Amino acid sequence: MTKPKPEPEPTPKPGPEGGPRAEITRSPGPAGRRDLAQAWERVVETARRTVADGLVVGTSGNVSARVGDTVLVTPSGVPYDRLGPGDAVGVDLDGRQVIGELAPTSELPMHLAVYRHTDAAAVVHTHAVHATAVSTLVDEVPAVHYMTGALGGPVRVAGYALYGTDALAREMLAALRDRTGCLLRNHGTVVYGATLDQAYDRTAQLEWMCRVWLTAAAVPGHTPALLSPDELRAAADKLSGYGQPR
Repeated sequence: MTKPKPEPEPTPKPGPEGGPRAEITRSPGPAGRRDLAQAWERVVETARRTVADGLVVGTSGNVSARVGDTVLVTPSGVPYDRLGPGDAVGVDLDGRQVIGELAPTSELPMHLAVYRHTDAAAVVHTHAVHATAVSTLVDEVPAVHYMTGALGGPVRVAGYALYGTDALAREMLAALRDRTGCLLRNHGTVVYGATLDQAYDRTAQLEWMCRVWLTAAAVPGHTPALLSPDELRAAADKLSGYGQPR
């Protein structure tokens, strides 16, 4: 008796470089699918929050989260209120697209550089007004508040480079050395964290500190008082234990 022929394996959809492109539903194991789906939901929520809180206009910023060796990232040029569960975009750490059909954000090189060189699990990039203004004025955000310690110390301004390029990613990495956030000259902010909530909170704190400095510096005849390195270190030590015990 002739054995029936096995069903042929479905042909995977090609990725941008000819490799297979997987959907979230085809990720290995139910736990992996669930983790990716939940992470994508949080990425979209965070991206929408950046718009609602005035940190970006339209689709000018981007958000990502790392799940294992997959980086989920907002797509290029798509309003965040239009994104749903079926619009997930994911790449591996080499930038090969492994999830979704939408093109990843043009700032993908920056996101991947952060994940390759730090222990980040989430990255938020914005064009926040006050932080962008400060990026045109100084090489380092003046230490006007102790929350500077939450970002690892005085926040540097990365040298200008064209958006979406490896050159910008290199400038950003130099500014992020021993820090969890930086400004991008004439551009905006990049901040990372262990969670999307942490990355977002640090982003909001950085924008607030830039606003405080601009406000204080604008008072005629007065110069804002700045915290010393010792004062910042003491604040950073205390902030490391901030919040509820785990």
